[in-house]
Amino acid sequence: MFGGLRAPARRRERDEAEKPFWISFSDLMTSLMVLFMVAMAVALFSITRGVSRIEAEKAARDEALRACMGEFAALAARPEFQGVAVRGHSIEFGRYAEYQRRAHELPAENQAFLRRFVPSVLTVARGPTCGPWLKRIGVEGFSSQEGSYLFNLNLSLQRSQRLLCALLDTRPADSLSEPDRRYIRRTFLVGGVSFNASKDRPESSRRIELKMEFRGADERPEALPEIPWDEDARCPLDKNP
Repeated sequence: MFGGLRAPARRRERDEAEKPFWISFSDLMTSLMVLFMVAMAVALFSITRGVSRIEAEKAARDEALRACMGEFAALAARPEFQGVAVRGHSIEFGRYAEYQRRAHELPAENQAFLRRFVPSVLTVARGPTCGPWLKRIGVEGFSSQEGSYLFNLNLSLQRSQRLLCALLDTRPADSLSEPDRRYIRRTFLVGGVSFNASKDRPESSRRIELKMEFRGADERPEALPEIPWDEDARCPLDKNP
């Protein structure tokens, strides 16, 4: 009987010795779960804050681009520039930059108009609204569907180049200032797109446009490239420059 009385005491001692271990393990699991939930909450907050920041930057960019193109539209609406139109991110010159069939020449009066209008475009482009976002200005030439694709592709490129010849020519009395000519060389990108964007009339299809290209919200501003300077005013499109 004496030995039978001691056995329960040993079980109680063993149970009491094991209880602190299981309690600590349970607390550890609870603590780990709490830490996991805290880590998840922090991660979700960080992701949400990042998404909100990206959306805010994109919204700010979109608003700045609308304001920028609004300034170009206000410029085109001035009486002295009647006939110019702004559509999307492009500036269309209308009758002032329409070409004859299979030709890339522009009448002298049209070239004079472009030399009056484009400096105002450059002023807006370099202003506080457009300047921080403007990446480059594309000069896009177009053609009608009369002729082969490759012929029109080359002709479209020549029409774009003709605009730059008119703007960079230093011989006319109304030639652009040197700062404007330097900016054009560093910012304008010339291209031709054949008849991929033809309009209803062949005359309207044979044209050039300025297309504003803006950097994305996640793109950093790039410094304008340095281009060797020269005062050569000869246009390579002219047979006898």
